[in-house]
Amino acid sequence: MDRKALADFLHVARHDCKLTLAPCFFSAEEVAARIASLVRLSQGLRYWEPRRLIYNLALIGVVGAHFFAAWPASRSSLGWNALFFLIILAVLANVCYCAAYAVDIFVQYSELRDTWGRWRWVLLMIGSVFGAVIAHFFSMGVFSGSE
Repeated sequence: MDRKALADFLHVARHDCKLTLAPCFFSAEEVAARIASLVRLSQGLRYWEPRRLIYNLALIGVVGAHFFAAWPASRSSLGWNALFFLIILAVLANVCYCAAYAVDIFVQYSELRDTWGRWRWVLLMIGSVFGAVIAHFFSMGVFSGSE
């Protein structure tokens, strides 16, 4: 995004529009900086939210593999308590997924912003593998305790 072009646009828009009070309160640079900030945040949301499905499918795959590997003993662990425990773990796993936003925002405000778009997938893969390892150990505890 060209900040100079955006600042010029806002400068012209501010002075030609008499219906807004924005010229009284904000400079063109302040408005441009705020818009650039919102664009960075929305780019992060547009990238990470559709990929949450990949993360969740990886974790479901790990839990499902443990469940079916321990079959028929894992059948006895099917109950309300195990279901509630897995739901709580799924919610916590998705809260942990949000840690990617902190990294993403930090990098987008750095000088690495231009190359970050090509490397976001690495963070997604590292986070998915880390989540899968944690899901592996929890699944071992849930489904192996019934043997």
